[in-house]
Amino acid sequence: MSMSLVQHTLDRIRPLDEAAMAAARARQDQLTKPLGALGRLEALSVQIAGITGALQPPLERKAVIVMAADHGVAAQGVSAYPQEVTPQMVLNFLRGGAAINVLAKQTNARVVVVDIGIASALPSHPQLLARKIALGTHDFTLGQAMTRDEAIAAIETGIVVVEEQAKLGLHVVATGEMGIGNTTASSALIAAFTGATPERVTGWGTGISDTIRQHKVAVIAQSLALHRPDPADAVGVLAAVGGFEIAGLAGVMLGAAAHRVPIVLDGLIAGAAALVAAALTPGVVDYCIPSHRSAEQGHAIALRHLGLSPLLELDLRLGEGTGALLAMPLIEAAVRLLNEMATFGEAGVSGADQ
Repeated sequence: MSMSLVQHTLDRIRPLDEAAMAAARARQDQLTKPLGALGRLEALSVQIAGITGALQPPLERKAVIVMAADHGVAAQGVSAYPQEVTPQMVLNFLRGGAAINVLAKQTNARVVVVDIGIASALPSHPQLLARKIALGTHDFTLGQAMTRDEAIAAIETGIVVVEEQAKLGLHVVATGEMGIGNTTASSALIAAFTGATPERVTGWGTGISDTIRQHKVAVIAQSLALHRPDPADAVGVLAAVGGFEIAGLAGVMLGAAAHRVPIVLDGLIAGAAALVAAALTPGVVDYCIPSHRSAEQGHAIALRHLGLSPLLELDLRLGEGTGALLAMPLIEAAVRLLNEMATFGEAGVSGADQ
């Protein structure tokens, strides 16, 4: 398979709109507040102006794209939960019973659930996008997680899902996922792309014991020694130790950036996907808003490598896109403050002495 859709999408990703950012900064400096008094919210409003090319972009059409897939490495006993939990949780998403559904309702975001590689057949459902690449990845302690063609197909699936959502109206997209074993794959990717040791990037995932965590570290170290992935070859790293939902999220990020849609990153798995996307084109990072820093220690390492600073720190480690949706009200607040506050001139308030 060629990378034609991926390459076409990469070619459409442009630098942020400097004129819109300059206009946003100039307006921030005239609002009825001390210079810089709204801190990160000011920088966020400038970034969103740069992404969208507008000071007052619409933000009401929000979606959280939840990519779901299984991992062959789960056979190594790296999770506290069995693999059957992946399809069970997807059915819970479709019934509206998961944390992501609660937060999506609160923030008025639509939940888009994609089966990109669950290791079992799911009943058809009007809210489920059936885009299975394969019945889960292979166990990457024994061989590659997927072929290069599968990795490219998974990235392209993410791009296509964003294209479809853009046709429905998409002003901001959040990244979500589900997949037993995916913190192991994500930690392996983070180690491969950042050069950090497996010990530093590997956390407790679903709540494993210290003994299982040490086993998880060893599994990742063994797999990286087996594959020796080259961080300059993003698709190769992904194929060696990645996951279908991680590849799909990388595609979501590329597609959203090509459409100039702000991307709200969730936690560890989104961080790993962002490393893949950034290895394909560094410019995608400018379109990313890191919602929070996960309790998973590898996430901070991924964010630092990407040069991103999270908005929240809530000790979250659930995934699904929960942290990303929790940041949505802050993102909307940043844009509203920029546009709805009065300037000193409009309010008849004296500015600071020069």
